[in-house]
Parts: sequence; structure tokens; C-alpha cells
Amino acid sequence: MNILLHLIVAMAALAATTASAQVQGANLNGKYRCVAFCGEAGRSAIITQYGWDFNVVTNTVVTNTGQASRGWVDWPGHIWIDRLQQGAIYSPDGGRIQFDNGTIWQRV
Repeated sequence: MNILLHLIVAMAALAATTASAQVQGANLNGKYRCVAFCGEAGRSAIITQYGWDFNVVTNTVVTNTGQASRGWVDWPGHIWIDRLQQGAIYSPDGGRIQFDNGTIWQRV
């Protein structure tokens, strides 16, 4: 019985460690450039991540103005950006973000 209890505790600790690692997911910090379905020419963004939450500032060459928004990780592999009212999936290394509308950002 004692061995079974130790096994359950060990499995729970392993599951918690794995879930904790997945929560953080990829490091999304950095500058991104739009590479597909961009809408406006020269679109870029800068993401500053704080755990599950992040700030994003988008910019275009045409307007040269940044629009700030906040975002968060919905679940590992998926984010939501509030101002854009869009979700996106990100690659495991955080180098590529693909939005629900097809727009793709690539880290520079």
C-alpha cells in the first residue's frame, strides 16, 4: 500500500511539472513581421511577454503608428489578442504565429 501511495505522489508531481512547463509554453518575446495575408504593407509587431500575459504593439509602414493591446495564452499553443479580437496558434519555439484569419507573423 505504501509503494502505491508513493507511486501516486510521484505521478502527480510529474504531471504538475509537465503542466507547469506547458503553461509557460514558448517565449513569444520579440519583433515579428507579417509574412502572409497582411492587409497593410510592412506590418510588424513587438510582443513583450510576462508569463501567461503579454503586451503587443502593432505597426505599419503606411501609418507609422503603433496600436497597443494586451493578450494572453488561452492554453499552451494558443493565444488571444484583445484589440484584434482574434486568436492564434504559435509554433513550439514561438517563432511563428498564425491567426484564425490566416495572417502569419514570423519572428525577425
